[in-house]
Amino acid sequence: MNAPAPRPLTVPPARLDVERIRKDFPILANVEVHGKPLVYLDNAASSQMPQPVIDRWLRYQTAEHANIHRGVYYLSELATAEYDAAKRRVQKFINAASEREIIVTSGTTDSINLVANAYGRKFFREGDEIILSQLEHHANIVPWQMVAEERGARIRVIPCSDAGELDIEAYQKLFSDRTKFVAITHVSNALGSVSPAKEMVAIAHRHGVPVLVDGAQAVPHMRVDVQDLGADFYAFSGHKMCGPTGVGILYGRLPLLEKMPPYRGGGDMIRSVTFEKTTYADVPARFEAGTPPIAAAITLGAAIDYLESIGMDRIAAYEHELLEYGMEAVSSIPGLRVIGTAPNKAGVLSMVLDDVHPHDIGTLLNHDGVAIRTGHHCAQPVMQRFGVPATARASFAFYNTFAEIDALASSLRRVQKLFA
Repeated sequence: MNAPAPRPLTVPPARLDVERIRKDFPILANVEVHGKPLVYLDNAASSQMPQPVIDRWLRYQTAEHANIHRGVYYLSELATAEYDAAKRRVQKFINAASEREIIVTSGTTDSINLVANAYGRKFFREGDEIILSQLEHHANIVPWQMVAEERGARIRVIPCSDAGELDIEAYQKLFSDRTKFVAITHVSNALGSVSPAKEMVAIAHRHGVPVLVDGAQAVPHMRVDVQDLGADFYAFSGHKMCGPTGVGILYGRLPLLEKMPPYRGGGDMIRSVTFEKTTYADVPARFEAGTPPIAAAITLGAAIDYLESIGMDRIAAYEHELLEYGMEAVSSIPGLRVIGTAPNKAGVLSMVLDDVHPHDIGTLLNHDGVAIRTGHHCAQPVMQRFGVPATARASFAFYNTFAEIDALASSLRRVQKLFA
């Protein structure tokens, strides 16, 4: 059966001109794989970087580079101003109440580890309980396991349905007077399921329990308002939102951050140091020890500018069209099953094909120029829940096209026939 013909976009082309947008991404035009155009469908791992963002990186490196917060000379003051301006862009982008609530980290993993260590080591006690969900990335499991083992706490897990939706009734039953923290994903990297994070935060707050939300897969694809969401902590990465690797953000509500001790020690996070005693700087500096990823943070600011020039609501609407089209395109392939069919879902197709290992699928698709991710996606509990060792995952961004999804479906059909 042939792939369905592309359907009209819900978002009019005049509002989201994908072909024009694609011209901003040099890698999409410059790279061929086995003589075929690159079809990049691994955006849940890392998105590509548009030329305006690349240009910002180069401008910093060639005309602005210096260390920050310490120099009184021109370049240092310029780099400091640009770095601080980038943090203000982040604040506005996620609607944080204060710039002081924005902490620059090396990525989502670093952000979660910061909270697990700085908050958990201070406030968790033996017998306390931490609620996680069955959909979590390892980065939102392992740090909590480490601090729980150290402090004698216990992990409780929210189950998910066969469709990949979290069981909210079961979640509510997990709370007790021993519950001290909740850490949940906003969007599952393995399935694309969108958690009812706002509702879950509200439930936790009724029990007086703070919540961290892993937003790595949400911030690039939808509008996020941390004040509306109510989250106490929110973590995300630059490299998934058209920015560079090596930089991430931790948002934390100021009253909580001010109660937390530093996670790392070093320069720029102190007020004074003697061999007898160190006093720490105010938030957020106390959590930004050493030289931060200056170039990456400034470039992240440019990536935010780029995303906002397109519009997060437009991005979300278009990517939803891509997902619907993709679900229809692969649904007729014999023996193929999509893992994760929640009604509220981001642009992820996580697939298994009868009698074909996902790694073989990825290898064969690569021969057609189609780049997807295969494996457990650092979410082994998700794979265990669905009884599969791994999946083949295609994940979409606003610069992908219906024609690229047709190429994915066509290549998957060739794989299926090869193993039939």
